Amino acid sequence: MVRLIRADVMKTYLTVWFNTNGEKTSEVTSRLMSMGFRPVKGKHDYAYDWQKNASVDEAISLADQVHSTLRGCNVTFKLETA
Repeated sequence: MVRLIRADVMKTYLTVWFNTNGEKTSEVTSRLMSMGFRPVKGKHDYAYDWQKNASVDEAISLADQVHSTLRGCNVTFKLETA
């Protein structure tokens, strides 16, 4: 299945730093995919494709959801929305 993504759609990129005492990468990936993130190759680990130009408040809300989803996984993350 080919999924076309418009170039003008906003994206939120997520970089995750894992800890050997934390959750397995596959579990973290499963949790993030349930939120709509997808694994990507390159500078970032995951991407979230907005279906619109999201507001700053919506981006902050997504960041809060990531925080809640990854709580207890013993990972550190960075989000970048463009």
